[in-house]
Amino acid sequence: MTIYERGRSRDLAVIDEWEGGFGWLAHPHEHGRRASHAVDGPGGIWLLDPLWTPDAVETIDDRGDVAGVAVCFNWHARDADRFASRYDVPVTIPAWSGMDRAVDRLEAPVERVTGGLGESGFELRRCEPMPGWSEAFCYRERDDTLYVPESLATAPGYTVGDERLGTGVLRRLQPPRAHLRDLEPDRVLVGHGAGVLEDATRALEHALAVSRRRFPRALREHGVEQARALLAAMRSEGGCATTT
Repeated sequence: MTIYERGRSRDLAVIDEWEGGFGWLAHPHEHGRRASHAVDGPGGIWLLDPLWTPDAVETIDDRGDVAGVAVCFNWHARDADRFASRYDVPVTIPAWSGMDRAVDRLEAPVERVTGGLGESGFELRRCEPMPGWSEAFCYRERDDTLYVPESLATAPGYTVGDERLGTGVLRRLQPPRAHLRDLEPDRVLVGHGAGVLEDATRALEHALAVSRRRFPRALREHGVEQARALLAAMRSEGGCATTT
């Protein structure tokens, strides 16, 4: 199975449907299961780390106006340019310097922010656990929605055992406990795989609690495939704009 499929998407899979938004997989058959999200807000819809597919655009257009496009991980430039151009909005990116990697891969106008995403209600929490890794966790208190672009996921290679939400091998020894342990989300959306929409707080607490002690098992079961995924993302640099 291909880790990250390139080229035009033909098989949209809608995921994470709830009253305030939805998610989609542009390439549902790829191993990496890159997920994109459209989240409603007071000023319009916000697109988080989106991958292009015509069917997703049609669904977005049916929901209303787009207020912004956000890149929340420095390896997730993906198709933010294309969406920003279609909806005539800038690409919103956290202001910290680690996100410059994403900025360098965009041609659309960029707006750097610190506290949150426009009028969406999402606050940004900075996470830079190691060189080359710059991530923004997005949390909205009014509906307890949490978006984690990379540190936590449900795609193959992230979870082990009974985990419904898991930490990638690279983050197992440094889970984002300090960033997230005060939250009690009703839903956790992720950048890889379907989100957790039921009993989400318990899934989050469990993922953070067992991350370190399950590192040996995760390394044994997923170490090779996560190394392959990293290499695949790095090889894509010279070609398609969409990465992890």
